[in-house]
Amino acid sequence: MAHIKFLAIIFVVTIFLSGCGFKDIDNRIFVTGIGIDPSEKENGKYRITLKLAIPVSQIKQEKEPSYQYLVHDGENLEEAIRILETHTDKVLEFGHAKIILINESLLEEELKDFMDYLVRRGDIQFIAWIAAAKPTAEEILRTEPKGEAPVASPLIKFFGNTGNESPYIVSTYLYEFRRDFFGKGVDSILPVVEANETGTQLIVNKSMIVKEQTKPLELSSSFTRDFNSLANSISGYSFKITTDGLNLVLNMRSTKMKYKIMKENGQPTSIKINVKMSGVISQSNKNLSLKNLDNYNKLAAKEIKKELEKLFTTLQKENLDPFGFGLRYRTMQLNHKDTFKKWEEAYPTLPFDVTVDVALKSTGTIE
Repeated sequence: MAHIKFLAIIFVVTIFLSGCGFKDIDNRIFVTGIGIDPSEKENGKYRITLKLAIPVSQIKQEKEPSYQYLVHDGENLEEAIRILETHTDKVLEFGHAKIILINESLLEEELKDFMDYLVRRGDIQFIAWIAAAKPTAEEILRTEPKGEAPVASPLIKFFGNTGNESPYIVSTYLYEFRRDFFGKGVDSILPVVEANETGTQLIVNKSMIVKEQTKPLELSSSFTRDFNSLANSISGYSFKITTDGLNLVLNMRSTKMKYKIMKENGQPTSIKINVKMSGVISQSNKNLSLKNLDNYNKLAAKEIKKELEKLFTTLQKENLDPFGFGLRYRTMQLNHKDTFKKWEEAYPTLPFDVTVDVALKSTGTIE
């Protein structure tokens, strides 16, 4: 008798659940990328581009990736995306949107507006990659390199070491960007995604430091390489040395940076940085001998030190701190209302004490 009552209750409940909001997979379409550009229309502020993955029956039979693009201008992201939902007969699924591109010009404006929407919307993952786009986010999303699989996004493979692994490529999650942007003591850094002149290839070898109420600073390819190798210990740091008729190209397989903020009477006095690198000589215009490795080590350390000092002083001159020196200083002090203020006053003039230790393991396969 108890079983009959239980079955009757389940039957009644299922009647009321028959009108629930579940949609079959055939009635859904997945958003793989979101592009945010400034609107060129008078009645709009943002131009939103959604890249949708079109389902395929058999991947092997598809020769090229197949996507659909929805574009709309609106006063805010919510308005634009709501309108875009009426441009397709399927439900837009944002759970697979793994890349968010922001036009570089928007990084000079108030970011809280659209950043708030991206964070509050529950179906946009915090682990989506975020990047700056040049010249426009829409153009980058529409770039489809040859040879890509139908269901693969070429942008995603650039980041997180899932495909390409290079010290020139910075990877930033949405949650990391938001955390650093609103935090004190560290500034956000984004990869810059560009397309070649023919629009057939994507290029990612620069980065951009973003700070509230400050004009973003674009780092060159070499500075991006320097930062990424030091901050994230990315292997593959290559460096060219030219001196006294000797041309060497080094390939560093290991890079580690440690630093300490020196203080006196509670005030920061300098930043002591120690960098250790190990690698090999991958190219030379002269015959090399293993007996002279120590000399090559000293020569490399001297030249790399100059390069790194140039990076630190450039960032300091722009009052930018993507390494998080200020955040480290905050953790070293008792939390007072003027703790971070002291750092802001001291950072622009703090001297950097940089030491570089290079350990070359070989001169390559030819001695």
